[in-house]
Order: sequence, then C-alpha cells, then structure tokens
Amino acid sequence: MSTKVRPLVHGDRDAVKIILENAGNFTSEEIETALELVDEWLSLGEDSGYLTYVLESTSDPFPIVGYVCFGEAPLTTGTYDLYWIAVDTKHHRGGFGKKLLKFAEEEIGRRGGRMLLIETSSLETYGGTISFYERSGYGIAARIKDYYKPGDDKLIFCKAVGTEQQVTSTE
Repeated sequence: MSTKVRPLVHGDRDAVKIILENAGNFTSEEIETALELVDEWLSLGEDSGYLTYVLESTSDPFPIVGYVCFGEAPLTTGTYDLYWIAVDTKHHRGGFGKKLLKFAEEEIGRRGGRMLLIETSSLETYGGTISFYERSGYGIAARIKDYYKPGDDKLIFCKAVGTEQQVTSTE
C-alpha cells in the first residue's frame, strides 16, 4: 500500500475519531481529549503546540490509516512529547505505526529537537503498545506506580532524536 504523511485537515477529523474509537483501549474521556487536541490543531495550526499529521493511503477506500500528534514540551529546549499515535485496527502490524513514529522523530529532529518522551499505561491491554515502543528503540525512563489508578502505572519512554547522543534509562 502506498502511503504519505501529511498535516491533518478538517476532513480528517471523523476518520481519526473512528480510529480512536475502534482502538479498543481508549476510554471515552481519552478519545474526547485526543479530539480536543485535533480541534486545537485545526483552529490554530502550529500555534496550538500540537503538531498533528495523518498517514494517508493512496489506494484504500478509507484513506486515513493512522495519525500522530506531538509537540515541544513547555519550558524545555528541544524536548518533545508524543501525545497520541493510533493506527486503524485493520492496518495493525503493517508497519504504519512505525512509519508515523519515524516521521515524528524526523520532524522533531528537523525542528532542532533532541528528545522524545512517550507516556503510556502499564495495563495489560497496553502490552502491544509497550512492546512497540521498546522495538522502536525507546527505553523506560520512569515508572510512576499507581499513577492512573491503583495497579495502573504511568510508564515514560524516552529516546534521543535528531542527534547521536544517547538518553539513558533509569531501569
């Protein structure tokens, strides 16, 4: 399948909403939050601080395969946060998440960024997500026990981008 990454536009919002709803591990509050960031991007563009891109297929009848949202962390120099990344379930294991993550890393490097942080849940339903980040070269920089709720730790992954430096892990 031929794909390209491009900035999200108004007509992509419904497709992103469907991708998030079908993911199976996001709560309705999480989906609402993700869409608020999409709406900020659509209203303010780069000034929103939420750089939001879609992976578009040139051959699929439902062209939006996935999306990614990231931005520079406030009060830092070159540290970015990955806010959201999601791929349509029918396209899982097709390398599309990796393509979106690689795009984000390259775009951050192009903007002079040096580090990308990713937060996620430790719940078993996020096992595939955790494995994906580890396979993509991210290490766990921090684990905050019971952050989201008892038994649900916050995992913070970290990777150096845009440079040859290494970001060290605490685990």
